[in-house]
Amino acid sequence: MKHSFSAHPWHGVSLGDKAPGEVTAFIEIVPTDVVKYEIEKESGLLRVDRPNKFSSQCPTLYGFLPQTYCGKRVGSYCSSKTGKAGITGDGDPFDICVLAERPIQHGGILVTAVPIGGLRMIDRDQADDKIIAVLHQDGVYGTWSDITSCPENLLDRLQHYFLTYKEMPGGSTRKVEIAAVYGAEEARQVILESIADYNQSFRGA
Repeated sequence: MKHSFSAHPWHGVSLGDKAPGEVTAFIEIVPTDVVKYEIEKESGLLRVDRPNKFSSQCPTLYGFLPQTYCGKRVGSYCSSKTGKAGITGDGDPFDICVLAERPIQHGGILVTAVPIGGLRMIDRDQADDKIIAVLHQDGVYGTWSDITSCPENLLDRLQHYFLTYKEMPGGSTRKVEIAAVYGAEEARQVILESIADYNQSFRGA
C-alpha cells in the first residue's frame, strides 16, 4: 500500500548525499510556462499560483530544494551580509534556478543540479534568495563551477524577472530588492543555513 503514494517533494525527497555541492531540485516551472505554478505545502501537489500578467517569463528552470527552509538562520545570515537588522526568512523552501541546454517541457520533476551562485533577494524584509545552479552533466553549462562563468546579460535577465514578476497591472509596485549577486562558496553556505533551519523547524534538531 505504501507504494501507492508519491513522496512529498518538500519533506519526502532527499536533498542528496553530496549537498550542498550537488543537490536535488524539484522543478515547479519551466521557461515556456505562462502560468506560475507553486507547490502546495500541505499536499505536495503543484497548484496554479497565478497567470503571468506581463510577458516576462523565467529564463531558467525554477523550483526549490527539498528539506530546506528559509527561517531564522537564513534571515540572520542575510542581515549579517547586508547590515540590515530584522530580516527574517520567508518561511518557504529554498528557491533555485537551474540552467539547462536542452528544453525540459514541464515541471513536477526532480533534477540534479550544481549550485554556482545566487541572488540575495529581500522581499518586504524577508530573505528570499534564489540559488543559481547548472544541470548536472549538462552539455553546455555543466562545466561551470561559479557565477563568474555566467554571462552578464543572463544575470540581468534573471534579476529583471525576479524584480518584476510579482507586479500586477494597475496595482501598486511590490518592493523587492536584490542586494547582491554571490558566488558558489556563499551559495553552499546559505544552503547549509537553510538545511539547519529545516532540521530545527521540522525535526527539532
